[in-house]
Amino acid sequence: MRIFLFMGLASVIVLVSACSSTPQKPVSSPTPSSLPAKKPQRPAGPLPESAKPKYNLTGYPVNTQQGYIDGCETAKRTNWAFKDLNRYDKDDQYRMGWDDGFAICKMKK
Repeated sequence: MRIFLFMGLASVIVLVSACSSTPQKPVSSPTPSSLPAKKPQRPAGPLPESAKPKYNLTGYPVNTQQGYIDGCETAKRTNWAFKDLNRYDKDDQYRMGWDDGFAICKMKK
């Protein structure tokens, strides 16, 4: 009877020790030189077509589309956040698009 108890206890010890993890190498903190200096800034003015985020704004005027993209990206706080103040003050279509994009994308957050 004692032999069965001893064998059972030995089996449990072997199983438990087999499940233990091996010591891992400590994670070192990043050095200042490996961290990026600062977040890249978006260039002023309209985005090049290849870099613009894609939205399905078919049927809207181009200025409204550009305003919507700028407003939506601003609401989402992405790298493409931008408000062309000159166009916003002078172009009704851009202003409408920017306001709509900002309001709609802010609700989606």
